[in-house]
Amino acid sequence: MRERGHRKTQIGVVVSDKMDKTVVVKVDRIIKHPVYNKYIKRSAKYKAHDEENRCKTGDRVQIIASRPLSKDKCWKVNQIL
Repeated sequence: MRERGHRKTQIGVVVSDKMDKTVVVKVDRIIKHPVYNKYIKRSAKYKAHDEENRCKTGDRVQIIASRPLSKDKCWKVNQIL
């Protein structure tokens, strides 16, 4: 069980910054195929809150889980790496 106050974080790349105060972050992860034992890349896109519109497309960012901010936005940009 996780400690209180410890939130999930992920690192990804900004793929879209066209929305106001929102960026789309693509997070890649590598998993091992259960049958063929090869490593494959899986990716997921998350919408993250960017209050000052500082992130640009191509930036590497760290996002942190937060309360739901809209229908499908429940991450915040923690820092630009």
